[in-house]
Amino acid sequence: TTAADAPEVTTAPAAAPAAPAAKAGRGTRRFPSITRDTARPEGGGRAAPRDASAPARQWPMLSVLAATAVGLLVTAVGHPRIGCLFIGVALIAAAVLRRVLPSVGMLAVRSRFTDMATYGVLGVAITLLALVMQPKPWLDIPSLESTVHFSIR
Repeated sequence: TTAADAPEVTTAPAAAPAAPAAKAGRGTRRFPSITRDTARPEGGGRAAPRDASAPARQWPMLSVLAATAVGLLVTAVGHPRIGCLFIGVALIAAAVLRRVLPSVGMLAVRSRFTDMATYGVLGVAITLLALVMQPKPWLDIPSLESTVHFSIR
């Protein structure tokens, strides 16, 4: 084959020059336009000293996971209402731990307010669903039955 028949080889364009390094004493509080790193969530540090074992450093997360696992096991055994109550209470406890403790390890996912709101709303919702679960609900909400029958028809 000739040089004219050979496929044309192109090279990738040169990488864009790196943005100038941020000055140490920036006079603005605005966030940089290019994110170079992610910040650890507020309260995302260890929940125990560095010399403690790994499970001890993450005790808030492990306690919530353990309570949730107990709830799942109780549900699998055949008691869904009690199992869902365990799970809901575990999430409410996660919200309380996130509010009370200054450092909760991996239980901190986002900001303190977002974590508390998420854990709290999900925990209350699961707990309420467990309480109104059929048959023979433990909590009777009069308007709920008419709402459910109206939406199903």
